[in-house]
Amino acid sequence: MTLPHDPGITRITARPGQQAYGMGLGVILLDDIYPGFPGDVRNASAYPFPIQYEIVSGVDIKKLVVDDNKIMCLPPLIRAAQKLEKLGCRAIAAECGYFAYFQREVAASVKVPVFMSSLLQVPMAQQLVGAARMVGILMANSKYLTDHHLESVGIKLGSNYVIGGAMDDSRCPEFDHLWTAGLRTDPPSADYATAEAEFLAVATEFVRAHPKMGALVLECTGFPPFARALQRQINLPIFSWGTLLDYAYSVVVHRDYYGHV
Repeated sequence: MTLPHDPGITRITARPGQQAYGMGLGVILLDDIYPGFPGDVRNASAYPFPIQYEIVSGVDIKKLVVDDNKIMCLPPLIRAAQKLEKLGCRAIAAECGYFAYFQREVAASVKVPVFMSSLLQVPMAQQLVGAARMVGILMANSKYLTDHHLESVGIKLGSNYVIGGAMDDSRCPEFDHLWTAGLRTDPPSADYATAEAEFLAVATEFVRAHPKMGALVLECTGFPPFARALQRQINLPIFSWGTLLDYAYSVVVHRDYYGHV
């Protein structure tokens, strides 16, 4: 059933400080230049709701993921979040799982829900599979993950999770061509079939190495394009940026129901 407009809208009134309306998710992008396949958070074309991007000025992959002094990332990150909120975005997300480091600070800086990392789904996944089974956390580079990242999104240290890294030991060179300084092509580019094959090989090996794994959480925003192919191979629940953004939009723009009895 198609209606000309939401019948609940009978009068429109400005919200304090909000400059645009009918907005969906505001997504904070790293200040970096590389493409994303459909399904990557950097590529808006595959998502069924409005996405508004804002670049976090001066914060690239190296500063967010690699550098030890991450506190310098926080002021521009808060500015980006507040700009998206002022524009009218209903919720705010980010494009890299390592933004988990700042979940608490960004959430405290705005009045809309904040989803800074796919890792927010780990505690829920742990509850869904039960304490006797493990939740796999597949990072891009596991060596850069700290306890602070985990605790900031509510993960209890030492609980039923296991961590792997898809790009550890240079096992996904096609991803390196997009994201890794010194290994990027000029311009950054990647072949879909090659990237998928490399990712599936690493991810399935990670799952098979942990027979008690009951669910898998994909940290990286570049992994969702291959999540369905992976699920066909491992037959486990998969949480990704795709599932997080779908959930984020659904809680701030609840769908209506049309049917019959």
